[in-house]
Order: sequence, then structure tokens, then C-alpha cells
Amino acid sequence: MSERIKVAVVGTGGWGWQHARVFSQRPDVEFCAVAGRNPERARARAAEFGVRAYTDIGAMLAQEKPDLVSLSLPNQGHFEPTLQVIRAGIPLLVEKPLVFDLAEADTLLEEAAQRDLFFAINFNHRYATPVQKTWQAINDGRLGELVFSTWRFGGEGGQDHPYANLIETQCHGFDMLEYLCGPIESVMAEMTGKTGKGFSTMALSLRFAGGAVGSLIGSYDTSYAYPGTHWLEVNGTRGRALVEDTVRRWSFQKSGDETAEVWQAGYFHDKAREFGRTFDAYLDAMLAAFKDGQPPPVPARAGRRALALALAAIESFETGRRVTVP
Repeated sequence: MSERIKVAVVGTGGWGWQHARVFSQRPDVEFCAVAGRNPERARARAAEFGVRAYTDIGAMLAQEKPDLVSLSLPNQGHFEPTLQVIRAGIPLLVEKPLVFDLAEADTLLEEAAQRDLFFAINFNHRYATPVQKTWQAINDGRLGELVFSTWRFGGEGGQDHPYANLIETQCHGFDMLEYLCGPIESVMAEMTGKTGKGFSTMALSLRFAGGAVGSLIGSYDTSYAYPGTHWLEVNGTRGRALVEDTVRRWSFQKSGDETAEVWQAGYFHDKAREFGRTFDAYLDAMLAAFKDGQPPPVPARAGRRALALALAAIESFETGRRVTVP
């Protein structure tokens, strides 16, 4: 594919703005339209980026005929618009979480497979420089045999579902831990709803198929203003990798060595320290695959997998037992 890719964005929220920004800035993309439920917001967003506004997805697809549609919608409003784009036969990128229901996830994946569609999901945390460095260190054997990993991610958040934090936010944790450490085999969970926002804080115990163990702590009852709101540690027999606040700092330390190797973005390297720019790095890889006719680097089935792990955690919490994840 040598010509520019024609892209339309569905969604006018805060992260939808990031979708509009990143596509509008790419020389290999013709950003053509924005669709939103609210006419005023759709017009304002379209005017900001110099594209056409729509309030009807079907009308936008018929008029614009995009090569790719990017969807960023309210967390529980993903299924119907995504299915509409799939049934129109348009390749697509969707935001996390894929959906809140496994049957809906399977419907989306099956309908996309029937049409052989490019179907990607935006787990952009994978593309932060510290995470990429951790992945490389693991694959280079610098950590040795993995023994344990720890994920902590917490901030403010509302609850429009009793397990919202687990499904819509900690999906990044499930995806990241499996990306780095391999499949999660089983899970045990404790959760609290003491702040009256559903089960907004949880602590999970994980076992990986490779024999390592792990933990995941997630919360909507803390603050993104706190230093260390995100913490990812992967520990092996030969060394440890540590990611702080996703994009802020990475370190690697050999076992027994009191000196660590540290990465932090340099003075002029603003993009590397900005969380939103992880989306730019992800799109570099995603659009390269799209142009070459290859599968997405992060396929939508990764969203289905994160949901399956979240539902296993819910089952564990509700039954008080460890749950094996197929």
C-alpha cells in the first residue's frame, strides 16, 4: 500500500482526541472524518482537525469510504459501533477494553474473522520505552528464569460497573504481564468496595504457566498524582527489571550487583517521557503491519484474553477459590 491510508475516527472524548491527534499528524494518513453522538462535540472536534463531522457511523462509512476506522468510545459502549464497522467490512482499531462480556467479544472476533479483517486493539502500554527495554532484556536472557512479577496501577476513577477498574483499567496489567512473562495459568483475588464505588480496589495472586508467580494491585481509590502510581517489576534468577510510571524510568540490575543500569528520557527527548506518545509508537508498528498486509502487532483477541482473565478474577473473588484460566 503506497498511497496514504484514509482514516476516520469514531468518538469525541478525551482519548478520542488522542486518536484524532495521532492520525492527523501522520504523513502516511489522510484523516478524513470524526463521528460522535453529540452533534456539537462532533462538529467542534472535526473543526479542530479540519475534517468532516458525522453523528451517524453508517453515513460516515458510506460517504467517506475509509481504509481504516479507529474507535474510542465510552467503556461500556463498544459492542454495537464496533460490530457495525466490522459488518461494513472495514479494517479497524479499537480502544480497550474490547467489551465487558465474553459472548460479545466472541461475536466481534468471529464476525471479523469471517471477513478476514485487520482488527487491532490499543494496548499502547506495550510501546513505552521502559516496557520495550524490559521485553528486550527478558528475551536476551538477562533476567534468567523468571520467578515473580509485580504490577501496581492505581488512580482516581468512576464506577459505571461493579468491576470497572478490573475490566477497563487493569486489562493493561493482564496484557502486560502476559506479554512479558507468558500465559497466566490461574488467579486468586481479593477485592474491596468500601468506598461505595463497586469493587474499586483489588489484589490478585497469579500463577504463570512457566512456573513463575505474580501479583496485581489495582485501584480507583488512590491518585494519579502520587509518584509511583504505576510500578512494574519482573524478577528473574539473573536480574531484575523495573518500570516506574510506565514512561518515567527503567532500570536493570544484575543479581548481587549493587550498581544498576538506568534509562530516563534525556533533556530534549520529550516524546519518550509523554504517556500519550506511546500511542504514536504503537501506530508506527500497527500501520506498518496494515500496509504490509500483516496481522496487527496487538490483535483484538488480546482484548478478549484480558477480559477472560478479569472474569476469572471475579469468579475467584465471588467463590473464594483459585480459578484456572484456559
